[in-house]
Amino acid sequence: MKKLRLQMQISVDGFVAGPNGEEDWMVWGDTQHWQLINDLANSSDTILIGRKMAEAFIPHFENFEEENPKIEFAQKMVNTPKVIFSKTLDAPFGKNTTLAKGDLTDEISRLKNHTGKDILVYGGVSFVSSLLAGGHIDEMYLLVNPILIAKGMRIFDLLENRQNLTLVSATPSYTGVTAMHYRLG
Repeated sequence: MKKLRLQMQISVDGFVAGPNGEEDWMVWGDTQHWQLINDLANSSDTILIGRKMAEAFIPHFENFEEENPKIEFAQKMVNTPKVIFSKTLDAPFGKNTTLAKGDLTDEISRLKNHTGKDILVYGGVSFVSSLLAGGHIDEMYLLVNPILIAKGMRIFDLLENRQNLTLVSATPSYTGVTAMHYRLG
């Protein structure tokens, strides 16, 4: 069975975006963290994404300039099949995308039961919150930024019960970002 892995930037005080979705507080890690991000993408053959996040994510990577130093990663994001979860869209948009409109638990079970590599989740906030609350996430890769933003959007507020985490690794960078890899359950 495939694992569902979450990769997300987070502040020390537990926010993944500012009150209006701002991401100006995020610090990107060093080459070691970029390698982790790249390795995660390489170990996955599907990306799950909520509609709101897809509206920014998909055009961002599809419009990369060839001379951008991250073009190889951008092409990987374009070429990897993406499943957009939405109750409001009638059709998917962007390259290599499909639409999931059914029951979240049923859709996730179906995807996890396919053969192949693991599944990577990038966001957005409400989508990830629902995945966490439903117990669908198997591993989390949290890039903990050295900042307290005080207000914003969180992904853990829908949880009704404690969830035990097992720390797999913690990798600090010179930028102050620490990559925390947890196994859930």
